[in-house]
Amino acid sequence: MSDSWESMKGPKVLSAEESEMLERQNSRLVNEFKANQLEKDALRNWDLFYKRNDTRFFRDRHWTTREFQELIDEKSGDSKKILLEVGCGVGNFCWPLIEDKFNENYFIYACDFSPRAIEFVKQNSLYDEQVIKAFQCDITSETIFETIEENSVDLISMIFVLSAIHPDKFDVALRSMYRLLKPGGTLLFRDYGLHDMAQIRFKPGNKISDKFYVRQDGTRSYYFSTEELEQFVRNIGFEVSVNEYIHRKTINIKENIDKERVFVQSKFKKPIA
Repeated sequence: MSDSWESMKGPKVLSAEESEMLERQNSRLVNEFKANQLEKDALRNWDLFYKRNDTRFFRDRHWTTREFQELIDEKSGDSKKILLEVGCGVGNFCWPLIEDKFNENYFIYACDFSPRAIEFVKQNSLYDEQVIKAFQCDITSETIFETIEENSVDLISMIFVLSAIHPDKFDVALRSMYRLLKPGGTLLFRDYGLHDMAQIRFKPGNKISDKFYVRQDGTRSYYFSTEELEQFVRNIGFEVSVNEYIHRKTINIKENIDKERVFVQSKFKKPIA
C-alpha cells in the first residue's frame, strides 16, 4: 500500500458517475425527527464509538509536525507555551508530540466530547498532569472556559473535529476558539473536504442536509469547501494564513483499491491588534 499527497487550490473534479452518486443521495434524506434525535444522542453515540473501538481505531498522527511547523517552534522565554487540542479522542495527536519531547516547549490541554475517550487518555502510561491535562467538555457551550481562561492559549488544533458538530453550531464553536487564543495565536485545522471519497460513497438515507451525513454508527460528518470555511472564520475575526485542499491517494495494488481522499487544511490567526 502506498500514499501520495498533493495540495490543490480547487476541489476534486467529479466524474459523471460520482456526480450521479451524489445526486442519488437526495432521493431519500434523513427525516427531521431522526435528525433531531441524532443531535440529542450525539454524546451517547461518540461514547459508544469509543466503547466499541477502544484505542484501536485511529493511528497516531506522526504527520502533524511536518504539516504544522508551528508545533516545533522554539520555546520563548522561561514559561511554556500553551497548546489546546480540541477533540483529542484517545490521544493520537498528543502522544507522538510527548514522545518527541514537544512538552519541553508546551503544556498541553486536551479535551473531548466523550467522557470515555478522556478516560482512555488518562489511562495511558504517558499521561502526566505536569505535561498534559485532559478533560471532557462540549465546545458548543461555555464549559471549556471553566478550565481554560480566555486569551491564554498559543496554539489550538482542531483535527477532524468541526465536521462532527451540527453545522448550526459551527459559529459558536469557532468563536470559543477565538476567545481562548492569545492575540497572535493560531488555530491549526484539518477536516474532511468537499467531494471526499467518503462523502461520495454515502447511500440514500444517510444525508441529513447539504454536505452533512450520518454514518451507520450514528456519528455524523460534514464536508467543507475552503470558501465557506474562510467565510466562517473571517466573520468571527480570524486572519487566514493558509486554507487549501489536500488530496491524498491511497493505492493498494494487491487488492486493486484506489482511494481518493480530500481534506481541508488551514491555519487561522487571531490578530494582534
